[in-house]
Amino acid sequence: MHNNKIANTRFLPLALTAAVALATAQQAAAEIVLYDKDDTTFATDGYLNTFYVNSDVDREGETFDRSQSRVKMGFLPNWLGFTFGKEIDGLTLSGRSSFWVTINDSETNGTDTAIDVRQFYGTVASPEWGEVLVGKDFGLFSRSNIFLDEILAGFGNVSDTLGLVDGGGVSFGNIGTGYPYPFPTSQITYRNNNLAEGLRVAVGIMDPVDTNQVDKDLSDGYDDKAYQDQPRYESEVSYQMDVGDATIYSWVNGAHQTSENTNSSIDSVTSQGLGYGVQAKLAGFSVTASGFQAEGMNPFFSNNAGEAILREVDSDGYLLQGSYTSGKNRWAISYGKTEDDGNGLGSAADYETRGIAYFRTINDNLKLVAEYNQYEIDAASGSGLGEDTDTIALGAVLNW
Repeated sequence: MHNNKIANTRFLPLALTAAVALATAQQAAAEIVLYDKDDTTFATDGYLNTFYVNSDVDREGETFDRSQSRVKMGFLPNWLGFTFGKEIDGLTLSGRSSFWVTINDSETNGTDTAIDVRQFYGTVASPEWGEVLVGKDFGLFSRSNIFLDEILAGFGNVSDTLGLVDGGGVSFGNIGTGYPYPFPTSQITYRNNNLAEGLRVAVGIMDPVDTNQVDKDLSDGYDDKAYQDQPRYESEVSYQMDVGDATIYSWVNGAHQTSENTNSSIDSVTSQGLGYGVQAKLAGFSVTASGFQAEGMNPFFSNNAGEAILREVDSDGYLLQGSYTSGKNRWAISYGKTEDDGNGLGSAADYETRGIAYFRTINDNLKLVAEYNQYEIDAASGSGLGEDTDTIALGAVLNW
């Protein structure tokens, strides 16, 4: 008995929204300025990528074993962004919107391209007191864990159990094998980058999400409703310093939320997580180690996308990576693992991925990628979750 129904109903609708933009952090250098006058700017930036992919799938039983070829997006979908900025009365006002699309709509949906808006926010900033962001952006918990992933511009894992091999959206990179995805959500976030040289602090309140069980049996007279009397709280503290010729960046982030229910017989669920990591760069070498620990959280998505019924059980994971850059060539190796007591797919399982990637920079706007990835789910026999999938991906990335 396979859990393909779980994968289809839970993960396929989320596949497009399961990645983050490497170029988001680099947009200032690559953007095209459309307007710059009277202390007002308006610019655009974008990211396009396509991979040829072959996945060798070996799942529990033999029903789904196959070698599947695809032409797909990588870990990052294709997107188009716009930024606005204005200096007025000693304040810097800015805004950003980005529109993310899939290229994998033609197989079953004609040209019904899915478009989702992951960023739609404004900021008010001052050199004296910092910056306030209002709107929709990526969360803070697990944010640096994924932003500093060495294979972010690559492909990563494509679990068939999670519905990704044949999915219409992105691969998962290292989501679920080292960190949960910091899902874009509406928020009010304060940042202060001036506490000390190299020290940055961000704290925010996020729109909460239902995590506890709702009683579907209305015959008992209960009309149950999950609710949260407080928002979800998230934060991140990071510090960058130079030690000799090396640059070291470290971070700690976290999240906390409680879901209750109008039916007193249904337990409340407290969801809390801690993320951390360090990255060291010296000459052409880079080493990154990160991890997380969580309770009552979905190990794939920080905000419990799809509102799966969660319990106060544990998940934890780590990601170890290294890379070397020489001229226009970069090589990266990656190993990640998440151990989940059952909030991910309803049954305890370990999720593991190993990868090696080569990136060739052609110019400032074009990069070629070759990657090999091994993905494994270790779960109880008979659960239908066991999987070993090997993937080769060859692609091109264009950005501006």
